[in-house]
Amino acid sequence: MEILMNVEEIMEIIPNRFPIYYLDAVVEFEDEKHITAVKNLTMNEDFFQGYFPNDPMMPGTLIVEALAQAGSLLILKSEAFQGKTAYIGGINKAVFHEKVKPGDTLFLNFDIEKIKGPVGTAKAWATVGDTVVTDCQFTFIVGDKEQK
Repeated sequence: MEILMNVEEIMEIIPNRFPIYYLDAVVEFEDEKHITAVKNLTMNEDFFQGYFPNDPMMPGTLIVEALAQAGSLLILKSEAFQGKTAYIGGINKAVFHEKVKPGDTLFLNFDIEKIKGPVGTAKAWATVGDTVVTDCQFTFIVGDKEQK
């Protein structure tokens, strides 16, 4: 698995930071339409300590957030939206098929389906190995970065 972007390179583009940052690398990037990012999960993740401690799993909402971060990276790498910020405008048809547990490598896939101006739609899915663990559809909105 070739790493196309590492953590430092990703953090130059998206605004997310610890404790709500979930991308370790990018392993696929295709024509500003598709991205696959990776999140390596260890027992050291904060959420595993409190989310079903006897049967730890990654909360579905955080899987969706990780998918959104991968999508944000894809969107903000495009020439049209460099220097902007991508926001979730809607999440539709989210389905959680399998548990994501410590030791799993989560592959985060995001395909842009349509963009009109600053608004677009995408399909996203997360896999562990060959198993789809989560899938959903996003509406996203691209806007100016908030000034400090």
